[in-house]
Amino acid sequence: MPGRDLEGKNALVTGGSRGIGRAICLKLAAMGARVFINFTSNKEAAQKVLSEIEAAGGQAVLCPFDVSDAQAVKGAVSGLIKEYGPVQVLVNNAGITRDGLLARMKEADWDQVMNVNLKGAFNCIQACAMAMMKSRWGRIINIGSVVGTTGNIGQANYSAAKAGLEGLTRTAAREMAARGITVNLVAPGFIETDMTAGLPEKIKTGLLAQIPAGRMGVPEEIAGPVGFLASEAASYVTGHTFHVNGGLVCQ
Repeated sequence: MPGRDLEGKNALVTGGSRGIGRAICLKLAAMGARVFINFTSNKEAAQKVLSEIEAAGGQAVLCPFDVSDAQAVKGAVSGLIKEYGPVQVLVNNAGITRDGLLARMKEADWDQVMNVNLKGAFNCIQACAMAMMKSRWGRIINIGSVVGTTGNIGQANYSAAKAGLEGLTRTAAREMAARGITVNLVAPGFIETDMTAGLPEKIKTGLLAQIPAGRMGVPEEIAGPVGFLASEAASYVTGHTFHVNGGLVCQ
């Protein structure tokens, strides 16, 4: 199991203020990384994560920017690199949903989900890649979704963005492997977060009936595989989609 593998390294986690992102921030900090906690609007939640990390003896920095804004990403990341050195671990976790049936989906809802969930990952990879390649070591971990594999009614935009993230992961892995950089994707199933908390009970019951494990996952069960993929133990794992879904999809 990973210990303090990330001692002295910098890790950027997008969407790090809540849910899965928060759990990932705490995990990477426990592994010794200085964690850059990205958020867009909820500074109070991000500050709580920072306080938790510092209370446990770790290091963290608040890093507000919109991942869908390429110039904002470049500016923020270049500032981090100038002050702290290269971002050696990048976790592209930021994501939104704008659900609706495909035939009636608004163009703006399609565009917003694509811009945050897929373009946002592209923006962050591009901003961090050169410094990673120069140091010849890096870990890029994209957070996908089971629906990127299965599809889901009412989530054409979200499913397409997460499927696109898998293609981005595989291509980036091939391009960067020779420079000591691994690129992988963790695809959660249904996890207990703010995003799933609002689901009607009838839908939750239907979902649970499809999951062999008989329950939803918790954010820490996603943070664990992320920690592994960031560690030295995973140095020969790249271009892989790591499904964490309680048996909902077995591949």
